[in-house]
Amino acid sequence: MQQAWCHASAMAQRRVKPSEIELEIAEIGNRGDAIAHWQGTTVYVPGGAPGDRLRVRLAGKIAGGALVAEPLELVHPGPARQTPPCRHFGACGGCRLQHIDDPTYAAWKTGQVARALAHRGLDAIAVAPLVRTPPDGRRRARLAARRSAKGVFLGFHEGRSQRIVDLAECHILEPRLFALLDPLRAVLAEVLAPAEPCGLMACALDDGIDLVIEAARPPDLAARETLAAFAHTQDLARLSWRIGEGEAEPVCARRSAVLRHDGVAVAVPPGPFLQASRAAEAVLTAAVVEALDGRQRVADLFCGLGAFALPLARHARVLAADSDGAAVAALAVAAQAAGRPVEAHARNLYSRPLGTPELAALDAVVLDPPRLGARDQVAALAASPVPVVAMVSCNPATFARDARLLVDGGYACPSVMPVDQFVWSPHVELLGIFRR
Repeated sequence: MQQAWCHASAMAQRRVKPSEIELEIAEIGNRGDAIAHWQGTTVYVPGGAPGDRLRVRLAGKIAGGALVAEPLELVHPGPARQTPPCRHFGACGGCRLQHIDDPTYAAWKTGQVARALAHRGLDAIAVAPLVRTPPDGRRRARLAARRSAKGVFLGFHEGRSQRIVDLAECHILEPRLFALLDPLRAVLAEVLAPAEPCGLMACALDDGIDLVIEAARPPDLAARETLAAFAHTQDLARLSWRIGEGEAEPVCARRSAVLRHDGVAVAVPPGPFLQASRAAEAVLTAAVVEALDGRQRVADLFCGLGAFALPLARHARVLAADSDGAAVAALAVAAQAAGRPVEAHARNLYSRPLGTPELAALDAVVLDPPRLGARDQVAALAASPVPVVAMVSCNPATFARDARLLVDGGYACPSVMPVDQFVWSPHVELLGIFRR
């Protein structure tokens, strides 16, 4: 039983005297750990499900005085528990909630959104039912690898640990990404030094896989030749190498590495940001396009490669902005080639958000910021006359914070749509349409 649990002690900031107790799990916390209560203290128990009766060992204290417990024995399963589909569950940090049955899981995800809104006094905004996406739909994944005496370990990190779970199966990756893992182990065994680690960013694009290897030193000539042969054998679109935080250098570019948005081919730079799931992107794009139908002058902020800008540009002139200069340049070229009226700019919207004069010329804005949200840009929107704002987010807390600004500025949002893009993880994507 113990091998199915996460390593709770990694959370601990201060050890406590070990003691074994029995607990009943009350709920699932924001990060996916189970929560119990013991002698007036909150106890976090990785791997627990609501209603479980567990024998645990208290392992440490964390910030705020809460305790962390290591589960020892499932005394009695709760009604929400199910058998996880993956053998790696409990160790692998890629999934946290495979052990929760489907109704409880869906209610927990929508509850995350509802609680974040309520925290900001936005209880009147309804949370729609969770939009589901296929489990094996992740087209973008960041993996880790390390060469050892036993071979190359390749997979996701363990929860709250730098240890690598060597994946023998995976229920979240697109099948063609998972199929690449064994060949990758073989080639990394040739190009990595003993005990050398590396990171991997793999994206399944429309014309093949784009793979970036991230390491601390450049590949030598022999490694480049080996990797180029690997790219040909595995029919990759492109294979690149990145040193630290530097630019990714293509080692073998066999095709254009293309992603199509609304039928428009965008030549993707190495290691791009894109929605992790095709299905989620399709749902979000359709909802945004429908909400902004009839608008003539639209801004797509934090535009990336143009998932929203290009379909919107069928019927509107679009101002697109993002700090990723390579992505913006690729979008500009693709839009021009397709005859779509997109004016794309590289712009840091945190240090230089669109101000009132620029916003006054628009009749709709869509924004999809990173997890930290877009407080300053949203504040400018709240003070603007823009009639419609479509806000996409991967963080309910910052979404609710920014939604509060819009509502206080005179916008109304009847409901938000949660999308289960990161299946079995604590994360949830969401979309709200705000109108004056």
